[in-house]
Amino acid sequence: MNLASWHHEEVAMNNVQQWAQRVGLHHTVSHWTVYSLRMFINATNTLNISYDYLAGLPPLRKKFLTLGLCSVKRMRVDYLLDTLTSIFEQSSQEELEEMVVVVHLTDLEYKWNSQMALEIARNFPDQLHQRNLVVIHTPLEYYPPLEGLKRNFNDPEDRVRFRSKQNVDYAYLMNFASNLSTYYLMIEDDVRCTKHFLTVIRRILVSEEDTSWVTLEFSKLGYIAKLYHSSDIPQLARFLMLFYQEMPCDWLFVHFRLLLTQKEEIRVRQSLFQHVGHYSSFHGTPNKLKDEDFEEDFSKFPDNPPAETVTDIETFLDHIPQKAYSRVIGYFWGKAPSSGNSFTVIFKRAAPIFRIQIHTGSQEYPDSYLHDGVVALGTHKLHTSSSHCAKYVTIGHFDKGNFDKQNLENSTASDPDCVHILVTNTQTESLIINNISIWIKPKS
Repeated sequence: MNLASWHHEEVAMNNVQQWAQRVGLHHTVSHWTVYSLRMFINATNTLNISYDYLAGLPPLRKKFLTLGLCSVKRMRVDYLLDTLTSIFEQSSQEELEEMVVVVHLTDLEYKWNSQMALEIARNFPDQLHQRNLVVIHTPLEYYPPLEGLKRNFNDPEDRVRFRSKQNVDYAYLMNFASNLSTYYLMIEDDVRCTKHFLTVIRRILVSEEDTSWVTLEFSKLGYIAKLYHSSDIPQLARFLMLFYQEMPCDWLFVHFRLLLTQKEEIRVRQSLFQHVGHYSSFHGTPNKLKDEDFEEDFSKFPDNPPAETVTDIETFLDHIPQKAYSRVIGYFWGKAPSSGNSFTVIFKRAAPIFRIQIHTGSQEYPDSYLHDGVVALGTHKLHTSSSHCAKYVTIGHFDKGNFDKQNLENSTASDPDCVHILVTNTQTESLIINNISIWIKPKS
């Protein structure tokens, strides 16, 4: 470090210490507290950590996706090898070329870390050789104090120590992975994956390309399957370090999202990862959480090609038309429609549609379904102020608010530009369109 840089660091250190004392941290302003606060001076840079490589090496080029997971010795059953097997078996060779899996072995017993690394090497030699898998460990000397921590929420000392160390484990994992790919996906070491999960993630990213998001969630459980831009990962790692002893990591992830101004969670309708562990890594306590939204069958994930949605039905609050077509949780909610009202999906490019599935109504408002309506495919898109199609071919009617039809590839002379929902009878109840799912004909 040159003299100017050293002086800047010292001034910054003094400023941070003065700020900490002003806001009432007098009794906690230790060297580590000040160091942690100072990390935010260069929050977009990675932390200066030296890692132990236990197996494999990082990829030589930047990938599309990094899957990161931490693992410690469990008292009852280890799930790590099964999790890695699921990741690799559920991915095609083309998908594997665009991903890397980083395993951070973080047990306090180094012997276990070494033995587990050997087990991984025996079971996944090809993935290690192809640099699809790398196993690391962070020396304990880089860890902050793990004893005498604040007992927030009146948690027992051993739980506080466990979750505080877990925050640091994740922070150092993220720090290592921040430059390996465009996106980073946090998973756990006891999950099962959907077939072709990477392809599904790609599709959803395309559908959300106009959304300013911080976190996309591919599971409803805790910190399983949260997706981040890798460019945000250095900040998130430092954020976990700064508040490592304050609260569990899943709470910190929510605070991070809110601080980066994403107010609502954005979670996909069908989860890509299922929790399979029966016992927690904390003292082996029973943990049988399951995600009811998990879908393992890849064919049940729609394509929903990029499109805009338009309707002449008056909308309630922020339940805009696009929410019915989006791959994330949400729905369109309109006031009572009249005969002749419509809802149209207009593709950015004509698409060879194979199947259409539409669900209206909800459990909370069971009468808010489309009582009478038809679905039509449109061609010859008109580029006017209110885009729609010039020619429509009716393909079916709604049955008790639902529509599902397959083998549609020959329904029109050319690939459709529009999917058109037409209300055929006035109703007194409001209309909820829960989701519109569209599948494209597979390439032969």
